[in-house]
Amino acid sequence: MSNGTVTEALITPKSARAGRGQRPVGRRSPMRAIGGWRSFLWVIPGLALIAVFVYYPLLENIYLSFFQWSVFKPVPEFVGAANYVQAANDPIFWRSLFNNTAYAIVSLIFQVAGALVLAALVETYVRKHGGILRAIYFIPSAISLTVAGLLFYFIYQPQTGLLNEFLRIVGLGQYAQAWLGQESTAIWAIIVMSQWQSFGYTTLLYSVAIQRIPRELYDAADLDGVGPLSRIWHITTPLVREMSTLLIIVTVTGAFQVFNEVMVMTAGGPNNSSQVLGTWLYHAGFINNEFGYAAAIATVVFVITTVLAVVQLWISRRRRVEW
Repeated sequence: MSNGTVTEALITPKSARAGRGQRPVGRRSPMRAIGGWRSFLWVIPGLALIAVFVYYPLLENIYLSFFQWSVFKPVPEFVGAANYVQAANDPIFWRSLFNNTAYAIVSLIFQVAGALVLAALVETYVRKHGGILRAIYFIPSAISLTVAGLLFYFIYQPQTGLLNEFLRIVGLGQYAQAWLGQESTAIWAIIVMSQWQSFGYTTLLYSVAIQRIPRELYDAADLDGVGPLSRIWHITTPLVREMSTLLIIVTVTGAFQVFNEVMVMTAGGPNNSSQVLGTWLYHAGFINNEFGYAAAIATVVFVITTVLAVVQLWISRRRRVEW
């Protein structure tokens, strides 16, 4: 074959290589249909639990978002879309939404794109020591978010924190500051901590996905003289698309459900500069006793994550690759 054709032939989707003359699939027999219905009975208990503990509370939350109620007002008062209007006119709500969006963008860069590159390099060039490396960068993921938040809370301390001490040692003391005490740096300091804690987990998942790719594809790429970046872009990336879809959905959804790390490190401060939708929801419901407004914020989070997940699934199915 000419240069490049070996790799192209090996990674061509099955649908493009399917031959003619395949025997059509016949109709299912009545016994198999009955067996299928019997199999369905086994999932009914699971569906019932999901309906009771997931979908019912979700619908109840959407319903309550149209009411005004609190612990001091046990009978909810219907207010229509007033809670959503309040959110639209609330500057802290928009600040929280911005912080969640920034959190999602940075997480996609590091936890998805960066993790894919690192996993591909490890699985390609240091396979002999890959197990040790995977264990090393997975360790932060084994630490709970609360413990990681407390750890970085002390690292960011302005006087005795490791970060400022390091900056002073290397001659950059002018950049030492109260990382969690300034409005301009608080949310970004929290985002850095979160990337450190989650990066190893997504890298490990990508490593597992890359190990499933047939080695013949990379051998063919070597014969064609394909470089490392081209291998990642033209072979690894398409063949781990399903894992990428899963990680994108999980990462974006998690970014809009951030709560623990913010509460542990800043509780939304200073001056609400590090508030996210989860903490502002908590503040509205359990501090201001505006449970209707809190339900409206929760509904907004649900709509955002659902729409983004559906869009990503639709895009990934249109560009699905098989081998």
